Amino acid sequence: MPDDATSSSTSLRAFNSTKQRDRYIADLVAHLEPRIIAIRRELHQHPELSNREVRTSRFLIHRLREIGGFELRTNVAHHGIVATLHGRQPGKVVGIRADMDALPIDEPPGLPFASTVPGVMHACGHDVHMAVALGTAEVLSRLRQHFCGTVRFFFQPAEEGPPPGETGGAKLMIEEGALEPQRPDAMFALHCYPPLVAGQLGYNEGVMMSSCDRFVITIRGRMAHGAYPHRGVDAIVVASTIVMMLQTIRSRMIDAQQPMVLTVGRMQGGRRYNIVADEVVLEGTVRAFDETVRAETERLIHQIVSSAVAGSGASCDIQYERLVPPLVNDQALVEQMLPTLRRVVGEECVLRHAPRMGAEDFAYFAREVPAMFYSLGTSDPAAGVEGDIHTPRFAVNEACLAVGVRAMSALALDFLSS
Repeated sequence: MPDDATSSSTSLRAFNSTKQRDRYIADLVAHLEPRIIAIRRELHQHPELSNREVRTSRFLIHRLREIGGFELRTNVAHHGIVATLHGRQPGKVVGIRADMDALPIDEPPGLPFASTVPGVMHACGHDVHMAVALGTAEVLSRLRQHFCGTVRFFFQPAEEGPPPGETGGAKLMIEEGALEPQRPDAMFALHCYPPLVAGQLGYNEGVMMSSCDRFVITIRGRMAHGAYPHRGVDAIVVASTIVMMLQTIRSRMIDAQQPMVLTVGRMQGGRRYNIVADEVVLEGTVRAFDETVRAETERLIHQIVSSAVAGSGASCDIQYERLVPPLVNDQALVEQMLPTLRRVVGEECVLRHAPRMGAEDFAYFAREVPAMFYSLGTSDPAAGVEGDIHTPRFAVNEACLAVGVRAMSALALDFLSS
């Protein structure tokens, strides 16, 4: 396989037909696969939390400069990168996004390339996403004399959410003008999805992932001796009542045909076994596919909490934060690009799946330009590789990397030539 695509007679014929081009890309990706796997392992060994992706950013910049041909904008939304690649002539603009941050999870021993950072692990597959994007960048860089238009790579920090008190992620990239001056006509992104095996891809034409909101409810009562509870206001009793009443939002107050999840994930309060608690903090999340349901749930939380507190003699503070909107794929774009995915991996390996209650801040990009977010199968049940994301058991069959690069490269080239 030649290092320079333009020096090969095969490559010069690559765009005479889609079939020839796909075959050339498949051969090129097979040649690059050991390098792509090594990149993924390097990133996996050195994970960094949201808004702390300093080493990760340096590594990506170094690799993009090694590949060559990119205009680089760095330090976007703290540590993000926008890398722009021009084809032989002006044309459409396509965006490809990969997230960079890891999670505060301890990785169990076993992998020769396990995390070297205590308490931090790429447990959501962002190392895979970056490796696929870099592999795609190298493929398209070698073929830049064979397409018209522009490809822009968005390496995004803080997809898991910036730390409290900080800004970051896709929203901040957009606010800092990352989409300009060459706003993409379409954007693509993928995500590791363990329910699918390596070699499979998943999609949905509309809502792909839910919104994500966070609420913090602070209940303030009045402390008293546990033997004389009538002299105080028990914040634990009030908080317990609120937890139970919040569950009726899903079961009794929202249309049963509208998906929504409300979870109280933290309940903390009390000082001692024989003291009536004066304060309890509840923290939880709301997920929905529909903005109307999302707004109605927020309203009902305020209503239920205020009513429960008013009847108890306690007081409260409610903080409700809208973190990420629903991720909605552009239906026309998905229908346009599905034949590309089916051609690359086979029709039987492209599966439509239901929207997921997980959230993804690629949703902010999808609000700005037509977008397609799809799933990359990563599991290998026969080999015991099937742990879910956001858990210490998460692992991938690295054969998915080549599949991801071939799919993303074909999506970009097919869109530019459409």
